[in-house]
Formats: sequence, C-alpha cells, structure tokens
Amino acid sequence: MKCSIVRELDSLDRLIRLGANLNCAVIQGLDLREADLPWKEMNCDGAVFLGCRFPSDVSVCDLVEKGALVFPEFRGLPYNPYRPELYTREELMEGWTAEVDESLDMQIYDHFVKFGKKGPDIVEALAERLHDHAIDDGLTDLLEGRIEKDGAKKVIAIMGGHSTGRDDESFRKVAHLARRLTAEGFFVASGGGPGIMEAANLGAYLAEVEEEELDAILDDLATAPKYTDEGYIGAANRVIEKYPFGHSSVAVPTWFYGHEPTNMFSAHVAKYFSNSIREDGLLTIARYGIIFAPGRAGTTQEIFQDACQNHYASHGEVSPMVFLNSERYTKETPLWETIQSLSKGRHYHDLLLLSDEVEEIVTFVKDHPPEPSDGVKMLA
Repeated sequence: MKCSIVRELDSLDRLIRLGANLNCAVIQGLDLREADLPWKEMNCDGAVFLGCRFPSDVSVCDLVEKGALVFPEFRGLPYNPYRPELYTREELMEGWTAEVDESLDMQIYDHFVKFGKKGPDIVEALAERLHDHAIDDGLTDLLEGRIEKDGAKKVIAIMGGHSTGRDDESFRKVAHLARRLTAEGFFVASGGGPGIMEAANLGAYLAEVEEEELDAILDDLATAPKYTDEGYIGAANRVIEKYPFGHSSVAVPTWFYGHEPTNMFSAHVAKYFSNSIREDGLLTIARYGIIFAPGRAGTTQEIFQDACQNHYASHGEVSPMVFLNSERYTKETPLWETIQSLSKGRHYHDLLLLSDEVEEIVTFVKDHPPEPSDGVKMLA
C-alpha cells in the first residue's frame, strides 16, 4: 500500500512505544532480537525493515505476507548500509594511532578501493547506494533540527583547496570567517577534507573563543601544516583536548578521491561513496550561500555547479556566491569576471560578492538571505 505518512524509527524505545502498530513505519538498522514486541499481532502493512535482525521465532516470510518490505542485512562489510545517523569523528577515527592507521575510516576506504570504486558487483553497488541514502537521511535529520533540537539550520558552505596548509593566510582567514558566521547563527558546512575545509570546521568549532586566542591556536596548528606531515592529527587533538566542547558544524567528504585524515573539528560527518551525490547535495543544502576561498580544479567545478543552480533557480531560490581573495579570482584566474558576465540579467547577479574582508562578507551574508526565484525576498 502507498503510505501518506511515513514514520522513521531508528531507536528501540520509539519502536516499542508503537506496540503492535507498525503500519507505514520504516525501521532502520535495529537489532530486534531482544525487543519485547507482539509479533503475532503485528500490523506490518506498509512497514519497511532496513537491515534489521529478527528473533529466531519470527519468520521474515510471515512479515512479507502481512505487507512488510524487508531489506536484508549485508554481511562482511566494514560499514553499515542502513546506519541510522551520520558519522562522528570519534567513530571514524577508532583504531587510529600515531604509529599505524587502522581507523574505521581507513578500513572503509581500503574496502572501497578493492571492491567498490571500479566495477563493483551488484551486491556491493547496492550496499553503497543504500549507505549513501542513509547518509542523506541522517543529514536531513540534522539540518531540519531533529538531532540537536534547535530548529532548521541556516547552512552556509565554505569551499576551497584541500592542499592549503595550516600556515597559509587563506587558512587563517577562513577560520576567522567561519568563527564569525557561526557566532551570527549560521551553520557551517564544508567538503570534509583538510586545507580550507578543515579551516571552516575549525573556525565554527571555536566560535566562542576570542580572536587573539584563535590566532594562537592557528599558530600551534601551523607546526604541522600539511595533512601528510607527522604530527598533523596530534596538533588537532591538542586543540580538542583544550576545547572539548566546541560548536557544531558538518563535514561532507567522500571516499572517492582517496584517503585523507578525518576532519577533526566537525561534530557531524556525512561521508559518501558517490562523489556526484555528495557534491550536488553539499551545494544544495547551502541555502544561505557559498563562500569560495582559493582552490584549484575541484573548487572551480563547484563554482560553476553553484552558478548553474542559481542560474536556473534549480531549487526554487537563489543564494549568495562569495569569492574570498581578489588576487585569486581577478588576477590568477578570470573566474569573478566570468561569473559576473554569466549572471547578467539574472536574479543572482545581485547576490555576488568579491571581498578580502571577513566583516564585509559576514555583513553581506546577513543582509542577503536566500531569495525565491520570483524575486520576493524570503524571511531570514
């Protein structure tokens, strides 16, 4: 049957409260072997079980006969295709030491390279797609306020080069910018890697520290500037040990490009197998705008993808596009001029900014919330 209202259940407590009525419920990744449920009287019409484990006396065939759809558990994978929530840095880093990287993140990457990146068999391909759907679902829960119980997030993304060192001026400026934006109530999203992406999540994490204090932290991190340097993770851990309760932000990385250290300053990690889904999704959730710090081919691709979304108002609205670093975008490349020319006559032309100043960017973003494509301003 087609359900008009679907209830998503990812905890045993919520499931048990429903009792015998699982009509149109989606039960995701739960171990039901110890759950005290009235299975014989269960109304399963329209229910969906995703990778659940059932008591030995419960017949999956009987559940299907009652109208349920049962997606079986996958075995032998280092990841859970039906995970009910986003990753955390602690989960992905489990198993890591300074001597050897046996983290969950590395285990999943190694499995992906061996079985999933090129020509996966049908089982692996399905598992990866289901995993990325689960990440989509967890990200939606976070951004709509169901995880942190704080209402819908005002997401602003910061893009830029993954190879930018912690000792680079752009890294420092992005950290200060993310700090200010978070303090103003925006929710920072990054591509989840090192470089500019780490700077974005770092600044958000340290939104409550003073400006001079952040500069001192950046000086310490700069002792291991590149993610390939010995002591890179250790320097990040020193910050977390000193400031264990930072502000929330999200990182949206992928295993597709290769193994890079887990972003240590994002509270939530939405990590995907499919880079195309991840890339488009990251641009889409950034309703309050995207800031483009200096980067290379990947950042350039993101600029034109975002311009395309704005140009055609693909999601019914347009959002700010901010270019941080006039040297990069007017002298080293013609990207600012190109986007200005492309946007002439379009609604988003007035939502473009080229600036080198943190406060100017913060003010611009605050004064230019997303606008519907018909030109009527939305409430911030």
